[in-house]
Amino acid sequence: MTRLRHRFDGPDDAPVLVLGPSLGTTMDLWEPQLAALTEAWRVLRYDLPGHGGSGVIHGTIGDFAAAVAGLLDALGLEKVAYGGVSLGGAIGTTLGVEHPERITSLVLCCTSARFGDPAAWHDRAAKVRAGGLEPLADTFLGRWFTPAYAGTAAARAMLAHVDAEGYAACCEALAAFDARDRLGEVSAPTLVVAGAEDVATPLSHAEALATGIPGARLVVVPGAAHLANLERPEPVTHAMLRHLERTP
Repeated sequence: MTRLRHRFDGPDDAPVLVLGPSLGTTMDLWEPQLAALTEAWRVLRYDLPGHGGSGVIHGTIGDFAAAVAGLLDALGLEKVAYGGVSLGGAIGTTLGVEHPERITSLVLCCTSARFGDPAAWHDRAAKVRAGGLEPLADTFLGRWFTPAYAGTAAARAMLAHVDAEGYAACCEALAAFDARDRLGEVSAPTLVVAGAEDVATPLSHAEALATGIPGARLVVVPGAAHLANLERPEPVTHAMLRHLERTP
């Protein structure tokens, strides 16, 4: 089993909330939400495969979700709430489908049941393998945030801790991902969060998730692009807290 770097924050006796980051970032993506969430939750953050301190996985998003489930097993965690951004959200959707008995609540932020044209992901993987991540950094930042956002340095710093081969492997996993026909199998109470100006996973993708997952609720964050929880932390945190308060 590939090792996923992880960290706990919050009270030892609180229910566990697992947080997964987005492609090209690390667990630090969730720093803006940490103080509020740890008042009532024991927060378990992890790095994606090939990101931060986690090993590379060449496989599917199902394999990534299995690695997270394996981490929960190793930590003795039977049931958890889960929140994820983008790729981290796709892992959450997969956990909700494959392990419904373990997921008490879901927050799917700026994510999708299918991430666009597979050929574009294979092309990006090839570019990263050929030239690394740094030449593409400005392009990524331009997709992650609105032009008005001035806090991109934190995201650039996270990208510096991503392995090029690990990133490319994640691109290939995203190319193959398609959960559209399985959304109805998600039984956990689900909040879908969308950035109103997200071009990476547009609002229509969030609407498809909210329509396909039974009982899901959609919150649209104005003035935010793909990393909405970083660009507009207050409304995202508020929406998450309201949703998680309803978790049994």
